Amino acid sequence: MMRIHITPHWGVAHGADDPVDTTALLALLAAIQESGAIAQAARSTGLSYRHAWGQVKRAEELFGHPLVDAGRGRGSTLTPLAEKLIWADRRIAARLSPMLSSLASELEHELERALPPVPSATAPVRLHASHGFAVAALVEQLEAAQLSVELRYRNSIESVAALARGECDLAGFHVPIGEFAVPAGRRFRQWLRAGEHSLIHLAVRAQGLFVAPGNPLKIRALTDLRRPDVRFVNRPEGSGTRMLTELMLAKQGIAAGEINGYATAEFTHAAVAAYIASGMADVGVGVQTAAQRFGLHFMPLLRERYYLAVPTATLQQPSMRKTLALMQSPRYRSSVASLAGYEAGETGKVLGVDEALPAY
Repeated sequence: MMRIHITPHWGVAHGADDPVDTTALLALLAAIQESGAIAQAARSTGLSYRHAWGQVKRAEELFGHPLVDAGRGRGSTLTPLAEKLIWADRRIAARLSPMLSSLASELEHELERALPPVPSATAPVRLHASHGFAVAALVEQLEAAQLSVELRYRNSIESVAALARGECDLAGFHVPIGEFAVPAGRRFRQWLRAGEHSLIHLAVRAQGLFVAPGNPLKIRALTDLRRPDVRFVNRPEGSGTRMLTELMLAKQGIAAGEINGYATAEFTHAAVAAYIASGMADVGVGVQTAAQRFGLHFMPLLRERYYLAVPTATLQQPSMRKTLALMQSPRYRSSVASLAGYEAGETGKVLGVDEALPAY
């Protein structure tokens, strides 16, 4: 089975000069940050001590500012500029990786269609879903099991609409548990039909506020978004988290125009977390796993269920039966349960539309 991997790659240059490749530099800086010693960092990245120092010095000449503070007898630490470079790389990855994963999947299957057909090959499972950590784990395990997946990351509304048009086999979306369940579910029911569609329960997860470590601005609740000193970063229109945010703000009587930064949006939970961790905003809404991975403080607001919608008639197809069996396996459930803020007690359970999304 063909696999294409596309990763973000960036360089830094002055004017028309050849750019410095940040890939090797960032790996070295991250190793220095972890070990506190250039010699040990050089060994861990497969470089000689001399070559590692040369790489650092060339980058320092480019920036006109030191990247490493190497004091005699007290190890090596990164300067704020070097730390900002590492954060920049993490932010680039958080924003671009889902889109690049989707593109890689599309290219894989375009190339496979150009090759002579393999008699034993089964059609890929076409999965459209908002980017989430449980979804990423599912794709990883499906590929490890040699099950072909055609992945496209898109928001919840787009995914369910694509399923209704027959453009995918599985569509990911999420709805809150509790008072917002009915209004949120109503928005998806316009594309989902009882009997025609079923829902596979993927996970329960926590959504909440992301703020900087230590919560320096003392943000406690959604009402603090009205404060002029608080900068908010949103999710795009059509995303399930944006819809959830709108429902919660409406309950509090908070208008979008009252919030500084409401029009600023990032594509994924991880990108929101990276944006805040970089100091470009003070607060956002997302899942706990993203906050944990970027070292942010997390304040839970509610829990929600993540579903994969599927045409009921396809549940007995061989590829879908294998996919469902994998989702119900102890290995996959364990991987979901290991994610911060995720619960896997009902992972793989198949529900009817009326059962999962009450109409009233």
